[in-house]
Amino acid sequence: MQAFDVPLEDERTQLGAFIEEYRAAVDATFDGLTEEQVRRRLVPSATTLLGLVKHVTWMQRVWFEECIGGTPRAELGLVPGPDESFRLTDHDTAASVVAAHRDACARARATAAPVPLDTVVTGHRSGPRTARWVHLQVLRELAQHCGQVDILREQLLSG
Repeated sequence: MQAFDVPLEDERTQLGAFIEEYRAAVDATFDGLTEEQVRRRLVPSATTLLGLVKHVTWMQRVWFEECIGGTPRAELGLVPGPDESFRLTDHDTAASVVAAHRDACARARATAAPVPLDTVVTGHRSGPRTARWVHLQVLRELAQHCGQVDILREQLLSG
């Protein structure tokens, strides 16, 4: 379902549709690229396509499983902060990172589904937020990172 196919009066469905569009874009990040390409640094920072998708996966787990679900990062097996979430290991591959992303999305859907948007959630260390705020934050971050992915893919495919 595309975001523009959803009735505007159903805010929850609309937010979900926008998030799902970006999740699908993240899932397609590595299409047609090699393992070497997804690890290649194209900017002065350590940012890579593989690292971006790994970070997006971490980010969704933090906001949905930690903030809404109430499970601390350490119990979730997550690195403490966003900088570490970009770091790659020798075990990270396009397939393993996409699988982890898909798993994080499934967990996020299951965690968030029963929680009304007006519910105040307290699992995040920055303090209480509404579930609506969490959805909007995830949407904002997904949009930002999908833009970065587009630029890096363009560099790889045109270079």
